[in-house]
Amino acid sequence: MMNAPSGQPLGKPHERKGSLLRTVRAVAWSLIGLRKGSEYQQDVEKLNPLHIIVVGLIAVFLLVIGLIGLVNWVV
Repeated sequence: MMNAPSGQPLGKPHERKGSLLRTVRAVAWSLIGLRKGSEYQQDVEKLNPLHIIVVGLIAVFLLVIGLIGLVNWVV
């Protein structure tokens, strides 16, 4: 079996193991817009993109629900 440039066999997908807490933290920092380059690189290497998308969608949904609740409370 041939090797990819990263040295891994081509037939096996790279498993990314990242905790839920780390994924939530990465999404929260991304929503705020503050992130160190070194931490971003670690996230790219360790976090599963599908998990980031799911947590990001949940975070945006909660943000919108929170804003709607705030507007209803004020008005």
